[in-house]
Amino acid sequence: MLKIQCITIDCHDPIALAEFWAQALGWKVGDGATDTEAYIEKNLSAANVDGYPDLLFIKTPDAKISKNRVHVDLRPANQLEEVRRLEEIGATQIEIGQSDDSDTTWIVMADPEGNEFCVLKALG
Repeated sequence: MLKIQCITIDCHDPIALAEFWAQALGWKVGDGATDTEAYIEKNLSAANVDGYPDLLFIKTPDAKISKNRVHVDLRPANQLEEVRRLEEIGATQIEIGQSDDSDTTWIVMADPEGNEFCVLKALG
């Protein structure tokens, strides 16, 4: 059976983006980060390391030119509090054509390099 080891994200500044996402998720930047590659990992005991893939940030000279084809959806305990916290560490709310009606239950944001992600409403 296959296991997802990491999800790789192209970027201009791997260390800065790894630090943003580590702070956003409460994870840690892995050892050996360089200006061309950095990763973050969830703080897990050795017995539970198979539960989460790492996020790997790879330096690329290419500019982001369109909406991401893959993004993450984050489920917080409190959506509006989390959106405010993410804005404080460098995320921004963005419009990508999502609906403005009251049925929309997520807020679209971008990390410091413009990669989109969604903050969902809390469950319950």
